[in-house]
This record gives sequence, C-alpha cells and structure tokens, in this order.
Amino acid sequence: MGGFKKFLLRGNLVDLAVAVVIGTAFGALVVSLTKDFITPLLAAIGGKADFSKLSFTVNKSRFVYGDFLNALIAFVILAAVIYFFVVMPFSRLLQRFKPTTEEPRPVQDCPHCLSSVPVAATACAFCTRELAPG
Repeated sequence: MGGFKKFLLRGNLVDLAVAVVIGTAFGALVVSLTKDFITPLLAAIGGKADFSKLSFTVNKSRFVYGDFLNALIAFVILAAVIYFFVVMPFSRLLQRFKPTTEEPRPVQDCPHCLSSVPVAATACAFCTRELAPG
C-alpha cells in the first residue's frame, strides 16, 4: 500500500492528470470551433449547409461521411495548433540553450613520457619536464 500511495502522490502523476484534463477541454473546444464555425463557413462556400448530413449510398447501404470530415478538420486544426504553438517554440528554446561543443585544443606529445599535452604548455602535466616551445 505504501508504494501505491507514493505513486499517487508523485508530482509527475498530478502534472499528467492536469495535462490530460486541459488537453481534453482544448480538444472539445477545437471540435466545437470546427463544427460550429469552420465547417459551416466551408459549407457556405461549397454550397452545402451542413457537413454532418453528407452521405452517399452504395447498394442500398448509406455511408455518412460528414461527421468524419468535421473530425478530420478538427484534427488538422488541433495538430497545427500543437505544432506551431508547442513543438516549434519548444524546439527553438532547446536550440537556444543547447550546449555547444568546444573545438578540440591542439595538442602535442611529450617527448619524454609520450602523454598528450596542449601545444601552449611549457611543462608536461604528467612527468613535469619542460617542453620545447611550439
């Protein structure tokens, strides 16, 4: 029981629950926007008043595809919003704070102990003997 209690009280679990609730509410908002504003606007341009009533019949079987169009448009809008307002800014932020790789400093081999030391060194860090310049 103690492990289960720890699991429930972890910060990540609460953050995830909040994200799911907000994501669900945002998805419902996008679906409503699509169904109530965008598809009627597209339907007015195309001549059909309501996408949800669109259908076709094959061998007396009726296929209603209007709701699918509404869902498809809502998905595209949701994906675009997530990409342009979450993924792209986060990628830019990661690029800004990404650690840069340092260029390797030129090294030379110590003639006495054969260790690699920087070219600018005047003494070997390993055997402490003096090095010839350059």
